[in-house]
This record gives sequence, C-alpha cells and structure tokens, in this order.
Amino acid sequence: MLRLLAAFGLAILSSVPAAAQFCDAYVPTHKSNSVAVIRTFGGPTPGGTLQDVIPVGIQPLSAALSPDKNFVYVTNSGYLMPPPNTVSVISTANYSVVATISVGHFPIGVAFTPSGAFAYVANSSSNDVSVINTASRTVVATVGVGLNPWGVAIAPNGAFAYVTNQASNSVSVINTATNAIVATVPVGANPTGLTVTPNGSFVYVANYLSNSLSVISTATNSVVATIAAGTRPHAIAFTPNGGTAYVANDGSNDIWVINTATNAVATTIPVGNGPRGVAVTSKGGYVYVANRISNSFSIIDTLSNTVAATVEGIGVFPEAVVINDALSGSGGCG
Repeated sequence: MLRLLAAFGLAILSSVPAAAQFCDAYVPTHKSNSVAVIRTFGGPTPGGTLQDVIPVGIQPLSAALSPDKNFVYVTNSGYLMPPPNTVSVISTANYSVVATISVGHFPIGVAFTPSGAFAYVANSSSNDVSVINTASRTVVATVGVGLNPWGVAIAPNGAFAYVTNQASNSVSVINTATNAIVATVPVGANPTGLTVTPNGSFVYVANYLSNSLSVISTATNSVVATIAAGTRPHAIAFTPNGGTAYVANDGSNDIWVINTATNAVATTIPVGNGPRGVAVTSKGGYVYVANRISNSFSIIDTLSNTVAATVEGIGVFPEAVVINDALSGSGGCG
C-alpha cells in the first residue's frame, strides 16, 4: 500500500508543470513618445507579444530597471525642446507613469546604483550628469563631464559611474561617494553605449564612429584592449557569467558575439535593420534586440546564437531594451 501511495505521489509531482517562462521587456520607442512592453516567452517555443504601450515624454531614448524591479526610469530626450527635460518613472506593477523628474538638457543614458538609492542620467546638451535621489525623486547633484555625454554604467559595487562623452571621445569616471570626476579615459571616436563586466574588472565601450570597442581596466582606468566591431557599434550586453558580450551594430544590422576571455569574435548574428538596444536575460538563455529602423524586436537563442523569433510593429524607432523577470507566476524568461 505504501509503495502504491508513493508511486501515486510521484505521478502527481511529475504532472505538475514547471514555472512558466515569461518576462516583460520595456522598449522606449523614440518617435512614438512611448514605451512598448513586450511579454516574452522562453522555451520550448520562444516568442513575444505586445503587452502594453505606455505614453511617456518627448522622444524617449533609454531606460533602466530599478534593482528592486518595481520601477523603470525612461529618459525623454526632447530634442530641440527647451530645458529642462525629463525622466518618466514607470511602475512595473501597473504599467503607468507615477512620476516625472526634471533633469538636464537632452537626457540619454540612465543607470541605477546597486542599492537603488540613486539614478545617474547623462544629459547630452548640458554636458553633465544628473544624480537623482530615488526616494525623493529629485536631482540632488549635477556633475559636469565631457562634451555630449551619452551612456552611463555603474560598477557592480556601486563605487563608480562611467559616462561616455561622444564629442570628447572619452569616458568620465565618477566617484559616486563624492560625485567627483576621478579620471577621464580616452577611447575611440564617438563612444555611445558602455557596460561594466559582471565581475567589475572591465568596462566595454562601443565607439560608434571607430567601428571598435575599447576595453577599460577599472583598476587602472586605462584602455587595455581595442576590439574591431561591426559598423557603428552602439550597445553592449554581457551574459550573467561575463563570458560573452553581445554587441549591437547599428550600421551592419547584426549582433557580434565576443568571447571576453580572448576578446575574439565568435560569430555574427543578422537581426533587423538598425539594432540599437541589446539585453541578456538573467539566466543567459536569450538576448533581446531593439531594431530601430525595422521597428522590431529580435529574440536570440544563446545556445545556437540564432534569431528564434521576431516581434514586429512595436512602435517607431525602438531604441533600448530593459528586462523585468520578476513577474508573479514566472520562472524568469530563460
């Protein structure tokens, strides 16, 4: 009898499905003045559907997810609009804007400190970085950097913020404890996106007009390697273990896959036209790409490094990708 009960119990357990794999990808659509929310699905059949469209400010360009995953901050660049420009704060619970924060002129890049206490916003036309206290949702400091800052990335330990300066061909290093510039690192021409490796040892910088990546050592704040990339590299994302970098090449309509141990290109993946945003899921199974000219969203399977699905018609000029995998009932998105 006990054996029968045990067998019956095992049968019940085996019939319980594993947690569904899905998450939300937030994609600022520059010319639609909105953020598309794409509900993505993992295996065995990866895909995605348009979940919601959230109106934000004028010409959104970038976004970041708060560490507690409750909010998405979206920069509204407001090109040719008078300053100050704004950051929209979206609640991930109900897909609505719950606050709007005034920052500098033409805000682009945004990143959170690991604690979530502050968000750093690069303002391209005012040549500075706004530091937002996320509790009060106010700017508590303004840091002057180089000319036309674009991207922001923060070290995993939160000690430093790295900012690309397009017109200065450099990266400013900000001590987040003092909000003072502690180093300026020369890189290639017209740097845009940048990302810190998960172990915090290096910063990879996309040099848009040099068709290259600069690799900065965070120990010395100097360039230790230069990697040839595709045409107009724009954004970079790492797998969770840091072993692979995915680079969105806006001009060659592809993603380059780089082995970070050797800094060699492992393969090239064709995607839509004008890929500008790239993000890797928290488990490393998929890469999401925002294709600006195709107005589409590519889902890459990292096992095969091929496009597994494409979501069309997500808005006009999708620019960036932010992934929220902390959804009720979800086992993540792979």
